[in-house]
Amino acid sequence: MATTSKVDGTSNGSVKSKDEEGTTPSIFEIDDSDLTRLLEKPRPLNTERKRSFDERSFSEMSITMSPRNNFYRTSEHSSRAFDNLDGVYSPGRWTGTPRSACFEPHPIVGEAWEALRRSIVNFRGQPVGTIAALDNSSEELNYDQVFVRDFVPSALAFLMNGEPEIVKNFLLKTVFLQSREKKVDNFKLGEGVMPASFKVLHNPVRNTETILADYGESAIGRVAPVDSGFWWIILLRAYTKSTGDTSLAERPEMQRGIRLIMTLCLSEGFDTFPTLLCADGCCMIDRRMGVYGYPIEIQALFFMALRCALSLLKRDSEGNDCIDRIVKRLHALSFHMRSYFWLDIKQLNDIYRYKTEEYSHTAVNKFNVIPDSLPDWVFDFMPTRGGYFIGNVSPAKMDFRWFCLGNCVAILSSLATPEQSSAIMDLIESRWQELVGEMPLKICYPAMESHEWRIVTGCDPKNTSWSYHNGGSWPVLLWLLTAACIKAGRPQIAKRATELAESRLLMDGWPEYYDGKMGRYIGKQARKNQTWSIAGYLVAKMMLEDPSHLGMIALEEDKQMKPQMKRSASC
Repeated sequence: MATTSKVDGTSNGSVKSKDEEGTTPSIFEIDDSDLTRLLEKPRPLNTERKRSFDERSFSEMSITMSPRNNFYRTSEHSSRAFDNLDGVYSPGRWTGTPRSACFEPHPIVGEAWEALRRSIVNFRGQPVGTIAALDNSSEELNYDQVFVRDFVPSALAFLMNGEPEIVKNFLLKTVFLQSREKKVDNFKLGEGVMPASFKVLHNPVRNTETILADYGESAIGRVAPVDSGFWWIILLRAYTKSTGDTSLAERPEMQRGIRLIMTLCLSEGFDTFPTLLCADGCCMIDRRMGVYGYPIEIQALFFMALRCALSLLKRDSEGNDCIDRIVKRLHALSFHMRSYFWLDIKQLNDIYRYKTEEYSHTAVNKFNVIPDSLPDWVFDFMPTRGGYFIGNVSPAKMDFRWFCLGNCVAILSSLATPEQSSAIMDLIESRWQELVGEMPLKICYPAMESHEWRIVTGCDPKNTSWSYHNGGSWPVLLWLLTAACIKAGRPQIAKRATELAESRLLMDGWPEYYDGKMGRYIGKQARKNQTWSIAGYLVAKMMLEDPSHLGMIALEEDKQMKPQMKRSASC
């Protein structure tokens, strides 16, 4: 049963045009005498904001980030520079399409902003989100809805552009939808479940608008979106950091929304691991792809949402119990992920030599993984220097596939240690052709083929080899890579990937994804004018221009969660 609410309002999609200027530093070209780069934007924005975080701004340390100072060469420098990252906020100085005083922006930036604004959805005369795609050439399916996960890069683009209203409206609307009763057939979903998406329906006869929310009952496979609640919390923190306005997060309905999500995830059961047990199709990979169990994407988002909730919850009678449970889970989860999900060449060699059927507390092969189950490709894929968090770990099962989103979020949330973050960057550089190719970025690697594809996906015609979720290349992941690269002190990787993407994105019509081992071909079922492809590019560009924006989406390392064990020099 879908949930609806009715109010009088106007139709969707009004677009405002604006023109103005502001200033911002560039991560690549800043030096002591060049700190006043101009960016042209549609209208001036009132920059008087309440600064609730009184620590230094990221932009105040930009001089130390000059490439001439060799800032990016060691993880030691990277870690030191980001010690106060959690106190950083992005001041939101300007709105519109940026243009530097020292160099012209790439021609597609203006086109991207126009396309993003065309995707805006209004409810009761106010912007509440952006639709998934504006592709009129094919059947819409649910691409005309506002998805929680899809809106995140759009929201970040608007926040970085000094336009927080649409983000605030979205957060309020989705927390309202969370409070509605949710049923699939005769089964009632958990109270904390956030919608996967919602659609604004306009009745021109009655002049009313109705919001129709989907909690998974209409999704392919009928799976509830586990990631929606995590993205909502992460976005609420991003809004708070960007605007300096804590009043939204302190509102009773927002505090209750956070607690409901945490209660849903921290409830006690039969689990012996601190990770979350999930079904296939519960996240960005929303079809059967063998990620059931404990997928890295969900665990990394879970970790980040826990840390964001910790900073957002009020220290009152209702919040304190939730905070205590969060702290305990964070310590257990960080140890588990860093110990058992991390893979580098030494750990791979250890698994290769595992003994099986060990029964005791001193067992080395704790999950009874059979060494013969290691895929042949992983031995060639693993570089001498480098490592990554593997896709899944559960009894007798290790999914060695690389998943981009999970590893990038691990860096941003500081689930990855500074050394592990550097190792992930090393892996991306070493395996550039496999993971980036001609269009960033592979959602996972490698693709499943022939018999494995038939068994794991159920012969899914959309997830054929090197297509869609099965090894397809997704431009939206560019913003996550860029944020992770800047936090890890390796922005040149992101710059290279961004230049690669902008050589084709506008020309190809902003596709949802690309196919082929190298990402050379527009996806066979890819929608054009995919909003998060557009927004992901804009966020990547703005972060490279002004690294202070990273503060709204990244968390500094928690010194109390230092790993108690080290497996090799790269972890």
